[in-house]
Amino acid sequence: MPEEAPPEPRRRRLTRPRFAHRLLHAMYDANSYGLVLLLILITYVLAIALTSTRAHSLILAIQMATVWLAFRTSRVHHAVMRATDVLLAVAGVAAIAGLFAIPSAGSREVVLGLSCILYMLAPVAIVHHVARRRVVDLETVLGAIAAYLLIGMFFAFTYAWLGQVQAGAFFGSNGNGSIPDDLFFSFITMTTVGYGNLVPAGNPGQTLAVFEAVTGQLFLVIAVAKAVSSWRPESGASLTGVPKGTASSDF
Repeated sequence: MPEEAPPEPRRRRLTRPRFAHRLLHAMYDANSYGLVLLLILITYVLAIALTSTRAHSLILAIQMATVWLAFRTSRVHHAVMRATDVLLAVAGVAAIAGLFAIPSAGSREVVLGLSCILYMLAPVAIVHHVARRRVVDLETVLGAIAAYLLIGMFFAFTYAWLGQVQAGAFFGSNGNGSIPDDLFFSFITMTTVGYGNLVPAGNPGQTLAVFEAVTGQLFLVIAVAKAVSSWRPESGASLTGVPKGTASSDF
C-alpha cells in the first residue's frame, strides 16, 4: 500500500484563526492599540453624525478617553502622564460645562482648541513607543494606523478652530464648514487626493494644508511602509501559540 502523506502540522491550520482572534482581542484589550483605534473610529462617526454644539462636548469626552488610553498604552514617562492628566482634567471641565450648561460665547473655540492639543499629543506618544519596539508585530501595525488617523483628526480640528478664530471664513465663499467638512478636507489633503471642492481661502490655512499633505506622505513612507515590509511576528507562545524556535506565519 502506498504510504499516506503526513498530516499538515496543526499549527498551520490554526494560524489564521489565531491571528483573527488576536485582532479581535486587541479591539477590546485596554493594553492594546486596537482599542485606541476603535475609539478613534467611534469619534469620527460621532463627529459626522452629531453636529449640535452640545454634541461637541460628548465628542471631546471620547477624545479624552482616546488620548488617555493612547498615553497609557504608549507607556509614557510618569511626569508626562501627570501633565496629561492635568490637561485632561481641564478638558473634562469644559466637556461637562458644555453638556449641562448653556454654551457661552467662545466655548466652541475652547473645545476645539482642547481637541487640537489632545490630538497633537497622542500620535507623538504612539510613534515614540512604536519606534522603540524591537519587533514589528500586530501591535506595531495597529499603533501606526492609530497614529496616522490621529494626525488626520488633529488637522481637522485645527481647521475647525481656525475657522472660529480667524477674521474670514476658512473655506472662503463656502464658509467655515462643519466638523464633517473639516474631517473630509483633512483626510483628502493628508492622502493628497485633493478633490478641490473645499479649499482654504488664505493663510494660515493654506500653509497648514501643505504641511499636512507632506506629513501624511512622509508618515506613510517612513512608518507604515517600514512596518509592513519589516513584518516579523514575535516568537513565543504569547503571540502565536507556537513554541519559540518554531516557524509560523500570521497570514
